[in-house]
Amino acid sequence: MKTGKEEKITFPLGTLSLEGLLSRGEGDRGVVISHPHPLYGGEMGNQVVGIIQEVFGGKGWTTLRFNFRGVGRSQGEYDEGVGEQEDVRAAVRYLKDLGIKEIFLAGYSFGAWVNARAALDDPDVKGSILVAPPQAMMDFSFLKDDSKTRLVIAGERDAYGPVEEIMKIVGKMNPSPPVIVISGADHFFSGSTADLVRALEAMNA
Repeated sequence: MKTGKEEKITFPLGTLSLEGLLSRGEGDRGVVISHPHPLYGGEMGNQVVGIIQEVFGGKGWTTLRFNFRGVGRSQGEYDEGVGEQEDVRAAVRYLKDLGIKEIFLAGYSFGAWVNARAALDDPDVKGSILVAPPQAMMDFSFLKDDSKTRLVIAGERDAYGPVEEIMKIVGKMNPSPPVIVISGADHFFSGSTADLVRALEAMNA
């Protein structure tokens, strides 16, 4: 994979400032990558978040992974996923101001929930990728009104996102996005990172 070097950046969120890592791509496609739950150690240096960045950076996309409010050097406080949606929208605006025309979201775990919510009413978001959506912990019923999810990736043995529950929700979506179930994988994709890379590379945008 060819991936550009990431640089440390900050971008505004009202009176606050959020920190991120930006890699400029070759074209006009970009992706905002969101991390797992802040109260359980989630941050932009997470391994799965890094894998997502490498895959899309390797495709020549501009990538922006960042820390939600209250994480690392991002200002503010944890806001139960509500304010975090504004964080995502601020990241989208940042990429748009850089001239990125096609902006996607990719979120892992808690980040998948936040991204999916943020994408619903953001006209600047073209599509969304959900990695290990934790349906056993968070309410994803809103996805019945979703038309932006392009791919869902789930682990066969994910206790936080049971495949059968994910399939029920996906079946109510219009259009229903493809679901890739990684055999033997848990929520953290332990020992399954190569399969995760292949699943991410399979997305048709």
